[in-house]
Amino acid sequence: QVQLVESGGGLVQAGGSLRLSCAASGRTFGRYTMAWFRQAPGKEREFVADISGSGGSTNYADSVKGRFTISRDNAKNTVYLQMNSLKPEDTAVYYCAARPLFTYEYWGQGTQVTVSS
Repeated sequence: QVQLVESGGGLVQAGGSLRLSCAASGRTFGRYTMAWFRQAPGKEREFVADISGSGGSTNYADSVKGRFTISRDNAKNTVYLQMNSLKPEDTAVYYCAARPLFTYEYWGQGTQVTVSS
């Protein structure tokens, strides 16, 4: 069982930056692909970015490429999402998730990000 706890959300003006963190429990963190998803009001949850267990491979949604960076520190059991040049349309609840093999089995409780125009 893996527990995920997100932090770092908040209110920021358009053009600003935030860094989200997701702390994971357990001793197998380095084996999991980790990802960030987000869900805006009235919309479905959408993929934002993911990172392989070693950190050597990353993927991004087109909407955040060049603005967001996902990274991880396996020694600290933590994954990060650096968000720059934030836009009002980035407003959402951001969730981190862990994928042991083929599906995202573990989810955090989410952290709210609000970008004002």
